[in-house]
Formats: sequence, C-alpha cells, structure tokens
Amino acid sequence: MLRIDSHQHFWQYEPVKHDWIDDAMAVIRKDFLPAHLAPVLQKNNFDGCIAVQADQTEAETDFLLRLQKENNFIKGVVGWVDLRAENIKERLAYYKQFAGIKGFRHVLQGEAPEFMLQQNFIRGIAALKEFDFTYDILIFPKHLPAAITLVQQFPEQKFVIDHIAKPYIKSGLIGEWKQAMRKMAEYPNVYCKISGMVTEANYLHWKKEQFTPYLDVVVEAFGTKRIMYGSDWPVCLVAASYKKMLNIVEEYFASFTVNEQEDFFGNNAAAFYMV
Repeated sequence: MLRIDSHQHFWQYEPVKHDWIDDAMAVIRKDFLPAHLAPVLQKNNFDGCIAVQADQTEAETDFLLRLQKENNFIKGVVGWVDLRAENIKERLAYYKQFAGIKGFRHVLQGEAPEFMLQQNFIRGIAALKEFDFTYDILIFPKHLPAAITLVQQFPEQKFVIDHIAKPYIKSGLIGEWKQAMRKMAEYPNVYCKISGMVTEANYLHWKKEQFTPYLDVVVEAFGTKRIMYGSDWPVCLVAASYKKMLNIVEEYFASFTVNEQEDFFGNNAAAFYMV
C-alpha cells in the first residue's frame, strides 16, 4: 500500500513571484525543495507525494517536472497551463509526453466566482478529458456555487476539491459551506483533499476539536473512497509542523477500518492521479 501525501509545494523563494506569502506567513519566505521534504515524508512513513503548482506559469510546471524526474518520491505533478488559451489542446498534447504530469490547477480562489464559467475557461476544462488529465479545484466557500455549475457540465472529468474548499474554521462558520459541499459530493467524479485546514484556523491558537465538524461533513458527504490526505507542506508550517498536521487526521481516522485508512492515506490518491 502506497502512502501518498496528495498535496504539497516546492519553490525557490522570490519576493515578487511569491507575494501571496504575507508577513503573517514570514516563516515560509525561503526555499522549499525535495531535499527538505524527503526526510519529513520518510519520518512520517509516506512513500511519496504529489507536487502542486504555486505559481501560474508554464515555467512553474516545467520546474516541477524537472524535480519529479530527479526525485522518484515525487509521484506526480499538478501543473499550470493557461486553460483559456486558443491553443490549449496543443499545450496539453505537449505536456502529455511527460509521464510525471497528472493534471492541472488554476488559483481560482484569487478570481471572481464567474471566472470559471467563462466560455474560454470551460473550453479548457473540456480539453482535459481528451488527454486524461485531472483538475484540482482551489476555491473559497463563496466559489462553491460556481464550481458546482462547472462540474455539472463534465460528468467524465476527474475533479478534486483542494483543502476542503477552505471553510471559515477560524470563525466557526459552517452552514452554507456544508450545504454546498454536500451538493458537490453528489457528483461521483469529484474527490476532496483533506488538507490545508490549519491555515484556515487561527495560526497560533487552533485546537484539534475545531476541525471535527468539518471533517464529519466531508467524510459523510464524500465517503472513504473519494477523500485523500494532503499536508499542504510547506504552507502548513505557518500554523503547524508536518507531524501536528498529520496528527489531526490520524486521530480522527483512528476508529476507521484499516482498509478505510489505507484508502485515505494513499490508495485514493494513487487511483485518482494514476500513480
């Protein structure tokens, strides 16, 4: 059984490129590369990871592919490509030659909800299936209605919600997010990453029990075959060590069957990303 961290990032820190790393996140204003992650994964009994884009350029995709080629514990890459481009099929055909690339992502959380419903963006999503690429949906709760409208149009496309759609854990809001996530889970081609939660809570003063109501919603809605563990390393380091982040879900899933735990900690990610 492969244990896979389905969501983490690498970067060589540049203040302009990574301007989203604000003063409250200053601890991650430095390089994070495979040499830094490998011992952490090993210590926590993970066999590998999925590297996800953090910058919206094809240069970022190429950078991650180089790292993947050099490090066999990187089991796949979720890159970036301009899905709105006129030549999107040409770009996807180009990336299909690299076995390491599994899918793509756009930082939709930084866009208005209607961005993902533009015709040129929808055309790009439609092209992914032809090349058997996945799509990671990175959004805030306010984007969920538009995201549901998007996925309704593509019943054959493999989607995964990043970071349980970033609910407002810090303020304890859950109602509208809960309803929308239940609706999203009705589409069997949509998976959900249980990742990134600590950075939606108070960085310095979160408690494990704060996450339980949100975990309950996701697990009840998606079941144990469509959820996957992701650390969101190194972003998680703003609020928790890798081990503390892992402990939250290890404790939560401790009462689940061995098979269910194996699915969550690796099998589902391997199936989704065809690792």
